[in-house]
Amino acid sequence: MMQDLFSVPSCFSAGEKLPDVPASAAATTRSGQSAATLVYRAGIAGHDRLVTVTWCRNLLTHGLTVSIEGSAGGGKDKSGGGREWGDADGGAASSSNKGCSTACKVEMQPWHFWRKYGAKQFHVDGRAVDVVWDLRSARYSDEPEPLSDYYVAVVSDEEVVLLLGNLKKEAFRRTGSRPSLRDAALVCKKEHVFSKKRFLTKARFHDRGKLHDISIECSSSNLGGGGVDVDMVIKIDGYVNVLVRHLQWKFRGNECISINQLKVQVYWDAHDWIFGTGVRNALFIFKPEPLPSATNEYSDFCLFLYAWKLE
Repeated sequence: MMQDLFSVPSCFSAGEKLPDVPASAAATTRSGQSAATLVYRAGIAGHDRLVTVTWCRNLLTHGLTVSIEGSAGGGKDKSGGGREWGDADGGAASSSNKGCSTACKVEMQPWHFWRKYGAKQFHVDGRAVDVVWDLRSARYSDEPEPLSDYYVAVVSDEEVVLLLGNLKKEAFRRTGSRPSLRDAALVCKKEHVFSKKRFLTKARFHDRGKLHDISIECSSSNLGGGGVDVDMVIKIDGYVNVLVRHLQWKFRGNECISINQLKVQVYWDAHDWIFGTGVRNALFIFKPEPLPSATNEYSDFCLFLYAWKLE
């Protein structure tokens, strides 16, 4: 894998393993549905732990999965009388092989309005951790993540340790919990996008940075002898940052680009685009480098973009 070739996991602290993409996200990519997995580091039950949030989307359904490192099985649906919950009713508790995490899954179909509002409870080292969400009014674009008018909150020891969305006041009021003294840090984003020639996503390269538009575009022309010449361009906020001509000869590579004085390492592996058949993907990695004068302001963020090329 590209991550291994370029030692990208070094952006995580020593001994820390990036969680696998949940099975629900893997299934969506195999069927051509968009998925985005975000990994956060948050203080939960007295320790720094990884919280994995996966958003999925197809024509009819949006999906949300939240898993917490170190949580035990036996999750409870707090909005449904404390009953055990499973795959059949849209919320799922599923332990990993090592019993080190539990997933909370919510499928938001148009005819199941109230599943967009709920709460689940995990247990981490014997202490309760709640996941609370309200997606009833969430606004979406073409991406699996909502744009606005929603919240997803993780509560540990009466503190909101992770809060997603813009309805922050509503989240604090509903949970009855105070904000954590330390914000959760986004350490990794894995996204699967599908297109024929133009692949789009958004990302922040550091905690307080702006949300950047990322575009990867391909163009091809016929060569003599029946061959095809392919060019690729990577744009940030509409500006060309990487231009690769003759991609069939340069299908793997890396460049260091500069975005508002921030250096970002960009890696690509487009081998399967050039030599594969059917639905195939290229992998792009964006790894920002911290500025020496402001290292504390930058998180160990890394973006993995899987661009699936359709015929």
